[in-house]
Amino acid sequence: MGQADPQPGHASSIPDDELPRLLLGSVRDYAIVALDLDGHVLSWNVGAQRLTGYSAEEIIGKRFTVLYPAEDVARGVPDRELKTAAGPRGRVENDGWRVRKDDTLFWAEDITTALRDEKGALVGFAKVIRDLSERRAAQERSVAEARRAARIDTGANVKTDFLNTMSHELRTPLNAIGGYAELIEMGVGGPVTKQQRDYLERIRGSQQQLLAIINDLLSFSRIETGQITYDLGPVSLQAVVATVLELMAPHAARKGIHLARGHSTRAVARADRHKVEQILLNLLSNSVKFTPDGGRISTSTGESKSGVFISVTDSGPGVPANQRETIFEPFVQLGRSLSSAHHGIGLGLAISRDLARAMDGDIHVDSSPNHGAMFVLTLPKA
Repeated sequence: MGQADPQPGHASSIPDDELPRLLLGSVRDYAIVALDLDGHVLSWNVGAQRLTGYSAEEIIGKRFTVLYPAEDVARGVPDRELKTAAGPRGRVENDGWRVRKDDTLFWAEDITTALRDEKGALVGFAKVIRDLSERRAAQERSVAEARRAARIDTGANVKTDFLNTMSHELRTPLNAIGGYAELIEMGVGGPVTKQQRDYLERIRGSQQQLLAIINDLLSFSRIETGQITYDLGPVSLQAVVATVLELMAPHAARKGIHLARGHSTRAVARADRHKVEQILLNLLSNSVKFTPDGGRISTSTGESKSGVFISVTDSGPGVPANQRETIFEPFVQLGRSLSSAHHGIGLGLAISRDLARAMDGDIHVDSSPNHGAMFVLTLPKA
């Protein structure tokens, strides 16, 4: 059997006079409205009813100005749209507020087009209205978020500038205090008694504590604003431990704390040596601060599956399980009270963890109350 010849087309089963009505009736996302020359509503599709709340029976015959806010009607906005559409361009687009039957507002894209007969005579207008409320709300949220981010950036910059200025202004007199205290201690102004030397030592100790607080505030602010740079390269953790232990020895000795180097293996990290030293100095300072007089602190280095590490273990009071993460939050310090003898503002551990994580490392604590604490700094292996 031969194949049937292909049909050139199929006749539509929809009468021509029914097609426009079916098309308009099926469009639900757009209001499609026909107006006469004076702006009275002639036709009203299902999309217009869904968008505005007016049924065709309620709106046909009324002027389309009922869809505009009263202030726009008073300013002649609707009539200007018709006038512009009737001009040479033949259409006008306008975004603005429109009013529903229940007096609520929605943001709309409104296109008005002139309708002309075969001879070119103007016979009316067509309006297509689309609800853009969700898009406008999203844009407003984006703008608000951008402004909020700009305010945060501005505030952060102002804060950083303030801290930079204040740190300079405070360091100058503090350094002068330390310098003059040293001159007096050297006997430049005359003989110094034992009691006076004790007073001078306390003055210099307080001056160093204030400088440490200023430095912590400045470091924390720079980390927050991303102003810290990192010079990454191979770093011997054993060399870092040796350097920092030498710096901490006098502080530990004043409390009779024994500083020891535990089992260590050759461990080389990919890190910024200065930042690693700063982290270890913070960890050891923290341990010396909280370890009772006559206690013990030991350090060790080594390799693990995740990289290399430095651990600091002390015989202090330990850290409760529910506070092992809290202590890494800014301005948090265990045992803080108005009568507490512990100095500082609780930034050392927060700064240390931020520095470690910026080098793809981390810090965690393993501890139990009354059994000391072990802080472990992990870093990528070189």
